[in-house]
Amino acid sequence: VHFSVMDCVKNIMVLFLVMASVHVSMATVYKVGDASGWSTQGTVDYKKWAAEKTFKIGDVIVFEYNNQFHDVLEMSHNDYDTCNTKAALKTYKSGNDSITISRYGHFYYLCGYPGHCEGGQKVDIRVVNSSKAPSPTSSPRPAAAPASHHHHSGSDAPSPSPAPLPSSPPKKSGASVSSKGVLGAAFGLAVLAIAH
Repeated sequence: VHFSVMDCVKNIMVLFLVMASVHVSMATVYKVGDASGWSTQGTVDYKKWAAEKTFKIGDVIVFEYNNQFHDVLEMSHNDYDTCNTKAALKTYKSGNDSITISRYGHFYYLCGYPGHCEGGQKVDIRVVNSSKAPSPTSSPRPAAAPASHHHHSGSDAPSPSPAPLPSSPPKKSGASVSSKGVLGAAFGLAVLAIAH
């Protein structure tokens, strides 16, 4: 069997496209506060919630809340620590805000309504490079620049808060899981095409 250089180049390009698609499909969507969402109702410990997650570049953080009573402000580390809501880096008010993580670092979010941050409605999303991950006990926190953001509008109607549930690992969307199977099959076929 004789392959031309162009055939090899095409096969290699297909292989790279498949590999890039596999990487993108591995993103996880995290709903802040799990079933309780972003609220002062219930007993969500957002610090504990975030500490139990491993956030990566490409993951999506979703804040679901009643926008008549809550909002989401992205803050500097100092303003986050002191609950100073006057200097927000970004403000979200839709009630269903999706934020895609685009870099390593800390991303500090809090509710800007009076007393909510002081009552614990704030979360530190820490994204570490897994190959350089420091131990969980280290505490240096550089100020974070904004992540890339995407807004989705949600319902304005108040919704009752469910009883607090234990935190569970986030589930990947069905599209993500099924795309891995399809991409895995495509990868296998690409390898076979190159080998023959």
